[in-house]
Amino acid sequence: MTQPKERAFLSGNAALARGAWEAGIKFASAYPGTPSTEILELCGKYKEIDAQWAVNEKTAMETVIGASLGGVRALCSQKHVGLNVAADPFFTAAYLGVNAGLVVITADDPGMHSSQNEQDNRNYARHAKIPMFEPSDSQECKDMIIEAFNLSEKYNTPVLIRTTTRVSHSESTVELGERTEVPNKEFAKDINRCALPNISRKLHEKVEERQAKIAELSNTIKFNRIEKGSEKLGIITSGISYCHAKEVFPEASFLKLGLSYPFPEKLIKEFAQSVEQVIVIEENDPFIENAVKAMGIKCEGKNLLPECGELNPDIIHQALKDYTDKPLPAVKQITETEIPGRPPVLCPGCPHRGVFYTLRKLGCTVMGDIGCYSLGAYAPHNALHSIVCMGASITTALGMEKAMKENIHGKLVSVIGESTFMHSGMTGLLDTIYNKGRHLTIILDNSITAMTGHQPNPASGKNLKGEPAKAVNLEALCSALGVEVVKSVDPFDLATLENTIKECLQDERPTVIITKRPCFLLKDYKPAIKLVSINSEKCVKCGMCFKLGCPAIEKNPKTGKTVINTALCVHCGLCAKVCKPQAITQANEEVK
Repeated sequence: MTQPKERAFLSGNAALARGAWEAGIKFASAYPGTPSTEILELCGKYKEIDAQWAVNEKTAMETVIGASLGGVRALCSQKHVGLNVAADPFFTAAYLGVNAGLVVITADDPGMHSSQNEQDNRNYARHAKIPMFEPSDSQECKDMIIEAFNLSEKYNTPVLIRTTTRVSHSESTVELGERTEVPNKEFAKDINRCALPNISRKLHEKVEERQAKIAELSNTIKFNRIEKGSEKLGIITSGISYCHAKEVFPEASFLKLGLSYPFPEKLIKEFAQSVEQVIVIEENDPFIENAVKAMGIKCEGKNLLPECGELNPDIIHQALKDYTDKPLPAVKQITETEIPGRPPVLCPGCPHRGVFYTLRKLGCTVMGDIGCYSLGAYAPHNALHSIVCMGASITTALGMEKAMKENIHGKLVSVIGESTFMHSGMTGLLDTIYNKGRHLTIILDNSITAMTGHQPNPASGKNLKGEPAKAVNLEALCSALGVEVVKSVDPFDLATLENTIKECLQDERPTVIITKRPCFLLKDYKPAIKLVSINSEKCVKCGMCFKLGCPAIEKNPKTGKTVINTALCVHCGLCAKVCKPQAITQANEEVK
């Protein structure tokens, strides 16, 4: 009697990590970014995998390429915009090929739950000429990454796995397997691993030959399958869209694409000939639809379905109501007042709060960056006036200087977190020094990469495995880049912070302020506590405390006066510092 297989309830990210482990990988690298972060965190929990946080996605990609060339199966994961940062080595890796298996994961974010754009990274597979898998659930995440490593080595190519937020974070049952110990491959010195023009011309020809072979494979691989149903309607789909479409059209015929690039042309034509009507259901770009139409197949797609945002069964049902026999769900009439939306806010005790309060008070023009501090753009702070991408705050500020010249001097600031600064801000600061910029850069050092869930970075003093690591000295680093004025300030000391900002803004040289205070949510952080209290009789309802945007500061609906929610208050004391009537006070002595 066969023993039942072990099962687990895993998210897509956890299943990818498990599958990588089962596939025998020994090295993994990434930079954290939602919705991909947990993949590497969970890889790090397997003792057989040397997993490390990289300074940015480009360095992660390059170290993984090196590990593959060195003979071990290796994995690189990132969110969709992270692959932009890693695009240079990613594209070239397609030419160089692999030694041991190399898999790259891009976690796209349709609907922009935690991203600055909604790009569809399936296009990367086509542009880089790299095969791509698209799992629909956690089981497929595990199965496809194992197959991806095998395919990588068989066809001498990196392989891309594209997930989306719903696949990354949804949980489902997964059958677990054992780890396959893959012997290290010997590294052979070969000039054909050098991406030089005369060599790359020949490698490009091999890439085209490889593409043709994998395109033929895509017609027969088990992850591309026809599910026969009604001959009236055939749906071509992939990824999470498959799950949504099955719910709306349970009787239809389906062509489910798991290895969605290169396109299985023979299979698509066979499927189209077996049904009367073809509809392509996919999120964002008409990636599959355009390929189907290029084959001369008539189909419906983005002419009916939205190109922006996530899909779900309700959206598909509404858009394709003429093609389904199922009635539209009844719309529940809301008679009572709807609950207002609650935008994200900085946490109580956040060290960034005082910085934004001060910058707004001083009327500064502020170029922002990617991190928790992006929330400084929202009310009541309203302190950020541009956010582009990782590391762009310093360089956009430099560009503002060049455009506005003297009209902006004395008011221009860029803000960037310490992790983002090391990711891609250092080059911007060096650019500012080299090109005679003179704006103020504030590095918000909270000792951790907080927005993505508290991952350590080179300034944290430990690595992904929790082992001690050399911590970067940010002051020394900025000085080494050529900054002559570098000051460190406690952001809870509002008076000193304000005076330091004023002083730096008037300097004719580029200046840097490093605000140093750990994220209040860090497990190992035990700050000294001085209790905050409020005397309602002294409150004059001036509203100064509300300008801090602290969730613990509330308004009494009857009196309009300030009250402090003791369940949220962490006694950081910022509210006491801005309360001119001294209705809010902080004790002199620490709580023992």
